[in-house]
Amino acid sequence: MYGAALAAFFMLFSIDNPEIISLSRTAAVTLSTYVLMLYLLTNIYGGFDVGRKRRREIVISLVLTGIFTDVITYFELTIMKTNEANNATFTIENVGILFAVFLVQIIIYILMTYLGTAFFFWINEAEKCLIVASDVEEAKRVLKAMQMFARRYSVNEIVSINEENLEEKMLAADSIVLYEVPVEKRVEIVDFCYQNLKNIYFNPQIADILEHNSKSEVIDDISFFSWKFHMITFEQRIVKRLMDVIISALMIVVLSPLLLISAICIKKNDGGKVLFKQKRATVHGKVFEIYKFRTMKENVENKSTFVGDDRITSVGKVLRKYRIDELPQLFNILKGDMSLVGPRPEMLENVNEYTKELPEFRYRLRMKAGLTGYAQIIGKYNTTSKDKLMLDLMYIENYSILKDIQLLFRTLLVIFKAEDSTSAFQNDEENENG
Repeated sequence: MYGAALAAFFMLFSIDNPEIISLSRTAAVTLSTYVLMLYLLTNIYGGFDVGRKRRREIVISLVLTGIFTDVITYFELTIMKTNEANNATFTIENVGILFAVFLVQIIIYILMTYLGTAFFFWINEAEKCLIVASDVEEAKRVLKAMQMFARRYSVNEIVSINEENLEEKMLAADSIVLYEVPVEKRVEIVDFCYQNLKNIYFNPQIADILEHNSKSEVIDDISFFSWKFHMITFEQRIVKRLMDVIISALMIVVLSPLLLISAICIKKNDGGKVLFKQKRATVHGKVFEIYKFRTMKENVENKSTFVGDDRITSVGKVLRKYRIDELPQLFNILKGDMSLVGPRPEMLENVNEYTKELPEFRYRLRMKAGLTGYAQIIGKYNTTSKDKLMLDLMYIENYSILKDIQLLFRTLLVIFKAEDSTSAFQNDEENENG
């Protein structure tokens, strides 16, 4: 698949640039650029993950990787042609060929994804799974999630950790899925699974996240996992702030037509205010006022949204679906209230409520709130507060500037899964726009 995509780029561009398929410096540099960008972007968006992801997700990831790789390599080729023998100045050309490359590659990605998925499930049967949980009713959300990947997982049943014949049922399964199982019981089950060669899935607790980010260390002849408490360093804060200012300013300029059109549509729709403002909590519990495009009717009860909520305006539905309502937060970032990447800023009432249920929720306030992050890219609006917390802690404990860059690129994926990421709450936690 990757070879065919590369061949499409080079064969089509060789029509006007024969030097890129001959032994030349231009060919070597162009090939190196293409392969390097393909490798880096595949690590960001994911690759040919047939059997692990939905076909639509795979195709979108591959298309974004391919388009960015093509565009960057195209500009590199254009720069290489800026010389006395070709173009005296930098000249944009071969745009039609670039779009032809996009089209051919998209066909390749779609075809190979469908063929690859079919082949994967032809040689691999669905895993026979047993869900073990402390609360069988709560675990039904795991069942629902796994049923969305029915060709990969075949769930036998959900059983309680107190099931009398638990070991017998685990022996009949290929994989054991542990959900909210107390650590003591989980250790016992994991030992049993390891002894009997069973696959294991379990949702993480804070201790698991810390262990995942720990280093192995031996003191004399005793093995330990070592985790050192850390915060974002002074140097990281400087680089992160510079990134925030530069990128948010550029995005405001580039997206200014979209911001203006959105504001006009909101105003024309009902004549009300364009912006919605609300107090939110950020790093160390500091309170600030967040900006969003208003998506609800004015003078209505400001509570959690639900499917078919008639408080949301017709314009608001579109803004929510594609996350356009979040764009005014670029001004929050420019002001320093927020960062581009970080845990989402929660409403003050939610912070208090979640902290009562999950005292660990306050740990996410160790990092400045962000416009995007793990919870926004991977999760949904109605992802549970605990799952959001785990995603935020994974980000905080794995923080790096490169991770921020990766998440900024992956934020584009949110646009293509709009129906999932903006799912309304049934009776849950978000107010106004979440």
